[in-house]
Amino acid sequence: MDVPLIPREVLFGNPERVSPELSPDGTRLAYIAPDEGVLNVWVRTVGKDDDRAVTRDRDRGIRDFSWAENGRDLLYVQDRDGDENWHLYQVPADGGDERDLTPVDGIQARIVAADKSRPDTILVGMNDRNEQLHDVYRVDLATGERELVLENGIGSIDWVADRDLVVRVATLPTPDGGFQHLIRDGEGAEWKELAKVDPDDAMGSQVLGFSRDGTTLYLTASDGANAAELRAYDVATGGVTTLASDDTADVESVVFDPETKTPQAVVYWRARQDWEILDDAIAADVANLGKITDGDFHVIDRDRADRQWLVAHSRDRSPVVYHHYDRDTGEATFLFSARPQLEGLPLAEMIPISYEARDGLTIHGYLTLPVGVEPKNLPTVLNIHGGPWHRDVWGLHPEQQWLANRGYASLQINFRGSTGYGKDFVNAGDREWGGKMQDDISDGVAWLIEEGYSDPEKIAIYGGSYGGYAVLAGMTFTPELYACGVDIVGPSNLITFSTSIPPYWEPLRALFQRRVGNFETEEEFLRERSPLFSVDEIRAPLYIAQGKNDPRVKVEESLQIVAALEKAGKTVKYIEFPDEGHGFAKPENRLTHYAAAEAFLAEHLGGRSEPA
Repeated sequence: MDVPLIPREVLFGNPERVSPELSPDGTRLAYIAPDEGVLNVWVRTVGKDDDRAVTRDRDRGIRDFSWAENGRDLLYVQDRDGDENWHLYQVPADGGDERDLTPVDGIQARIVAADKSRPDTILVGMNDRNEQLHDVYRVDLATGERELVLENGIGSIDWVADRDLVVRVATLPTPDGGFQHLIRDGEGAEWKELAKVDPDDAMGSQVLGFSRDGTTLYLTASDGANAAELRAYDVATGGVTTLASDDTADVESVVFDPETKTPQAVVYWRARQDWEILDDAIAADVANLGKITDGDFHVIDRDRADRQWLVAHSRDRSPVVYHHYDRDTGEATFLFSARPQLEGLPLAEMIPISYEARDGLTIHGYLTLPVGVEPKNLPTVLNIHGGPWHRDVWGLHPEQQWLANRGYASLQINFRGSTGYGKDFVNAGDREWGGKMQDDISDGVAWLIEEGYSDPEKIAIYGGSYGGYAVLAGMTFTPELYACGVDIVGPSNLITFSTSIPPYWEPLRALFQRRVGNFETEEEFLRERSPLFSVDEIRAPLYIAQGKNDPRVKVEESLQIVAALEKAGKTVKYIEFPDEGHGFAKPENRLTHYAAAEAFLAEHLGGRSEPA
């Protein structure tokens, strides 16, 4: 293989610049970039080179922020060592001291709503009274004062507010694993039912928000259809109108007019992104943006006047690039690349594929092959996504490029239970952890071998979270398929996993039990689906990586299977990161993990490896 090694630092180190966002008046641009090696928020004046860091995080780095509607402040969330107890911080865009708006230990804060009509006010959810439920507070950005405006006495897991920052919609889990959406006329008014969502439709149901005039509520729903549709609910009459739908693809995202808050377009994800225009006012703009590159794109921000847009373009063989788009001229100006070091490197194509599972269900995925190598009889890594109610999409995938560059074919599989393909497909994964969901992965191995891509003696399975569970399930339930496995923060025992979820997930227990199994009444069933109890079946080496502070998959999930493996005399390598949670935020920890995983794969599959 003559292709040069791409350094891990280039693929998995900090990006150069990402996540640009315009101030409401369009005069300033904020983005995330390293400062002293740690990701922070930077601000520049549009059209000038006066970039400056306005936050001073020196630990985990900031990965999510937004402009306040006042255009004066920036808001961001941060946890401690991956515990996901997010605090909400405010910092002046001109620079200055940050302020913790939610200074209560052990709580999790979420922004509920903000609106230009009240630029110095935001609504924030906090679980300080009841760790399972988030009450709603009104926060004054000028003073930092916080006032309780809605105590969560109804068990809501999601709130939607109108333009006046009055919470008008609540979403409640139901005992059968579905949802109930409630609506009220105003603050203090009685809640009444908006919609009852059957468990089969739960994954496709979400309330998106009100139109600015408050007459219409927009939501996605799949009752009476297979795939999630965009619908409009008339607040006065209760009438429902379908605005966008497809037989097999869910509405994945909706583009709203920033002034009227009415939908202008929807996006479906098939093999690639597919736009449907609902408002001709943006048709020419979408057409213009589609000509900039041959990749997929999404509009990530618009100024208040709606004359300036920020757009991200994604391709499989180049880094994400950002453009500033002027609607008046129809011209797009390059802003920056997320990882310019990748430009010109020998990146691999991400090829959409499909195959038939053993029961006839069509499974979709993406195959990435090494550059400059005949695609036959290759060492192979199955890269299994987490969730599992999630999916892989086309675009730049650093892990896929890493694996291909090291000489491996790599297959990503949207097994049953993955989202985006309609409710029949996602519901086909119910109670199939370690069952038919795993069969879909095994059938992917068979497809790779039948097509001639893979050496059947050199196939590994790799994944994080649910993907980590799939690794352990594959190594125990189908040990003949794999030469090794890499599990990142994956549950090993579905019983202990079910009983140790974060408290704010507890309201969703009925949904979880419907889709995975009931630990109270089906212990034997969950035991059979738990890799921990089948470690004697494992034939090949395992590498396991875990964050010590993971609130979703507790560290005990990894510790118990490592202990069982060692007791059974199996080969296992274990790395625990004391300052991480569900995944690895710090670049030094990411690079440590990928160096260890790369050496492990090279040892057992024979691929290439950059020295640690």
